[in-house]
Amino acid sequence: MATSAPASTLEIRRLAAVDAEQLQALADVLTDCVEGGASVSFMLPMTRDKSLAFWRKVADGVTRGERVLLVAEDAQGIVGTVQVILAQPENQPHRADVAKMLVHRRARRQGAGAALMHAAEDAARQAGKTLLVLDTGDATAARLYARLGWQAVGAIPGYALMPEGGECDTTFYYRDLRGI
Repeated sequence: MATSAPASTLEIRRLAAVDAEQLQALADVLTDCVEGGASVSFMLPMTRDKSLAFWRKVADGVTRGERVLLVAEDAQGIVGTVQVILAQPENQPHRADVAKMLVHRRARRQGAGAALMHAAEDAARQAGKTLLVLDTGDATAARLYARLGWQAVGAIPGYALMPEGGECDTTFYYRDLRGI
């Protein structure tokens, strides 16, 4: 699935498998986001080994069909990514989680986040999902999700830690894909 993103220099692609070069590029994006202060499950220092280990696990989940991995690419390579976690409990076959929507700092404010989220919704629909959920502690991401029609359902104070150690709140969102 290759779709053009709103910004003409971006392409959104679904990876059916992750090769060594893509692992390195994904590790670069994750490391940049964590080093830039994003609370995305990792603490500083963000080592290359830690980042690569994470992406290897993601790649295994992609291979098993448990998750969809989408990437945003520009002329220099992968600049963003998002995952749709399809594997859910037996009583939630209609639902998927959106996770690790990451955009490298050099590519922000160019439409990559919105393009990735649209592609994630499309991938979820194609997989027969009608409800998506995600969480974020980032105000910029929260504005993007609201602009795209996601509904905030509540915030939990002190839910996670920032990469350098301070607490951050997390807001949970959902998107009902029926009728969209």
